[in-house]
Amino acid sequence: MPLDPEAVGLKGEPKRRSWDSKDALLYAIGVGAGVDELAFTTENTKDTPQRVLPTMAVILGGGGVPFDKIGTFNPALMLHGGQTIELLSEIPPEGEIESTGSIGAIWDKGKAASAELVSESVDLATGKLLFRTKMTAFFRGAGDFGGERGPSPTWELPSRAADHETSYATRMDQPLIYRLSGDRNPLHSDPSFAQMGGFERPILHGLCSYGFTGRALLHNLCGSDPARFKFMDARFSKPVMPGDELTVSMWVDGKVAQFQTKNQDGDVVIDQGVMKFA
Repeated sequence: MPLDPEAVGLKGEPKRRSWDSKDALLYAIGVGAGVDELAFTTENTKDTPQRVLPTMAVILGGGGVPFDKIGTFNPALMLHGGQTIELLSEIPPEGEIESTGSIGAIWDKGKAASAELVSESVDLATGKLLFRTKMTAFFRGAGDFGGERGPSPTWELPSRAADHETSYATRMDQPLIYRLSGDRNPLHSDPSFAQMGGFERPILHGLCSYGFTGRALLHNLCGSDPARFKFMDARFSKPVMPGDELTVSMWVDGKVAQFQTKNQDGDVVIDQGVMKFA
């Protein structure tokens, strides 16, 4: 069931999305924030204005992409391969955006295929671009259609010890919390659907693991200030199971950092990470 390389360049209709304080709080809890991060998990703490985790861009953005034009594939065999966010300004606790998306690329990986879905989101209150997102989707069993394989990664793990390292434990019910922010894919909640995809039980959303990783980057590299968080790109290399512990390692070079996330067994689950900050 191949994808259609002729779909590259197709644009979708602009799509609007609004959110409020409660949505931002729910997202923060969904990616593990708690009592030590009250600026993100409460809205009425004394001398602590509410702020938004930068990785919430993955929930709010990404709209307007003509996903229905990408070709045919089995949704049970689709995985989130990678995610990029670029923030032009800090996300407010409430607001509305208009997103315009397109199909940026489709690559033939042999037995599988991948597609890059890009979107730009404008803050309707200011008329200015708020953030850009790029999702890389990986489709098992949808390759061998004669397309180009795509570029090879150039990311290399630094040889020195990490400059920062932070560990977070995920909850067994983490995907049930995270899905309330909008991603209702049953791969993360329905045991029978997960088994159709080859998993013993539901797996954690890749973007939830991405959010955990983003929290570590924010607190270690930006002094917990979302206004300093500018760019984050990473690949999902192995599924995370609810209950896993995630350790984020960071290597800093000026205002750019490379990062990698591993589970408690030392398996890399988020790889080829690059983050930029002010």
